[in-house]
Amino acid sequence: MKKIVVSGKTVEIAVKLGLAELNTTEDRVKITVLQHGSKGLFGLIGAKEAKVELEVIPDTLEQTIFFLNEVFLAMNLVVQVDKHVTEEGITFNLIGTDLGILIGRRGQTLDSLQYLVNIVANRFSKTHLRIVLDAESFRERRKKTLEELATRLAGRVIRFKKEVVLEPMSPQERKIIHFQLQDHAIVKTFSKGEEPNRRVVIALRN
Repeated sequence: MKKIVVSGKTVEIAVKLGLAELNTTEDRVKITVLQHGSKGLFGLIGAKEAKVELEVIPDTLEQTIFFLNEVFLAMNLVVQVDKHVTEEGITFNLIGTDLGILIGRRGQTLDSLQYLVNIVANRFSKTHLRIVLDAESFRERRKKTLEELATRLAGRVIRFKKEVVLEPMSPQERKIIHFQLQDHAIVKTFSKGEEPNRRVVIALRN
């Protein structure tokens, strides 16, 4: 993080000089007053200039992308991060070859990396951010797979009149199952167990 110390007749002047030198705005820096200015005796004897320290606040998304690039470098992968900002949040779509290693089994590696990305992002952000990490449109493909699975298993519950317990899933994936069947007339869903082994149960409505 870039940091400079600037002097001026007053704190306000010193800050303005520092902002000009950094070519940034006041909301992008942390300001620490090291010394207040004083006019001294008769405005001459013992006069002191104000001295402030300006530290540039890291851009959250830039820092997060830098973290990802360091991970890719360590894994010898060439990956481009395509950023999309929407009303629902921020999506980083990973573009490259051999991304299967980043996705992992059922997206477990991608979920773990997404967890770390959100920790990095929120370390620098003043407000809570939610970043979704995707690769080769895996999230959308996985969503469709889970929706089809939910519909198919609901049919099995109705046919055999016996509840079905799914494999452990992340909160995001459980939410897809619940949402897919929330208006179903015959079956209901609920979750049981503790993380990371919490599972969705599909059962007949009473």
